[in-house]
Amino acid sequence: MVPTVVDDLVVDPTAGLPALSPTPVRRLTAEQLGRKPPPPPEGDARPASAMQESELAPDDPYLTATDALLETFGGVIFEGPPGTSKTWYAREIALALTGGREDLVRFVQFHPSYQYEDFVQGYVPTAAGRFELVPKHLLQLCKVAKDHPGEWVVLVIDELSRGDPARVFGEALTYVEYSKREMEFHLAGGTVCSIPGNLRFLATMNPMDRGVDEVDAAFERRFAKIRMEPDPELLERHLTEIGMEDALRERVLTFLRMVIGQSGGNPYAAIGHTYFFNITDEVGLRSLWAHQLQFVFEKAYRLDHEGYERVARAWQRVVVSEPGAQENPGEDSDLSTEEPSAPA
Repeated sequence: MVPTVVDDLVVDPTAGLPALSPTPVRRLTAEQLGRKPPPPPEGDARPASAMQESELAPDDPYLTATDALLETFGGVIFEGPPGTSKTWYAREIALALTGGREDLVRFVQFHPSYQYEDFVQGYVPTAAGRFELVPKHLLQLCKVAKDHPGEWVVLVIDELSRGDPARVFGEALTYVEYSKREMEFHLAGGTVCSIPGNLRFLATMNPMDRGVDEVDAAFERRFAKIRMEPDPELLERHLTEIGMEDALRERVLTFLRMVIGQSGGNPYAAIGHTYFFNITDEVGLRSLWAHQLQFVFEKAYRLDHEGYERVARAWQRVVVSEPGAQENPGEDSDLSTEEPSAPA
């Protein structure tokens, strides 16, 4: 059996392990691999992958609010429960601010293992067996911003609170502040740098995520916050557009409003509108509960069995199969927005 080579990587089926070879045996094209190659740019036009128009309207309230806040703060944090479009808005706003220039936008995601060496600068091994101090995302974006004066460059940080932002930013934390832009400072590795005034930060954060207490006041003071709540009206418009049957749509909206009201006593139970975005019928709703929502609520109400049962009974009235089984769900005690007792 002849080994197959993909980009100089030889796969020997007899050994079952990849090995490097200086001599390719056979090359596979993108078509043979079932991959569609990117279209070539036309003339001097920028590649299609480098331009991406934002879907937001110019007068979108989140866009206008963010635009105004960035004139005073070094960045904006979109804070809210899961499923409230935080990441989607961060991406679309970043594209809107940069005129669709994807080369002026970068996305990173914090997590418990994310460190200063991953974000600012760190030593990496070289082919010569040595270590070299290399600029990472922050310093790379600072260079991009300096190379594009008069244009905004945006760094989007997803899941901000899952890491330790003060530790990840290090010395740069102070100079993220809008009033300290362009001021030179020394990094731990000896590099002298500054954060350009046209570099903006957008971040997303679920306040109930573990680790959020480590987002200290010194960091948060340099960022503005925009609270993003579950939006039943947005969900209603979306479900109408994708063709969900009227009665079922009303039951879904009633359930979401009930959860929003009930989560006032238990913020861990808050869910956003996007949980329901790709669902058009009861089959999809049953799958959503079986594979996602029931686990969310079991965790949220692990010390409040009655609270969980209240949510579960309300859900059963969403996925009724008999017509007219729930003619007026808003009056059902299990679907009311009455706040339950706090968890034990």
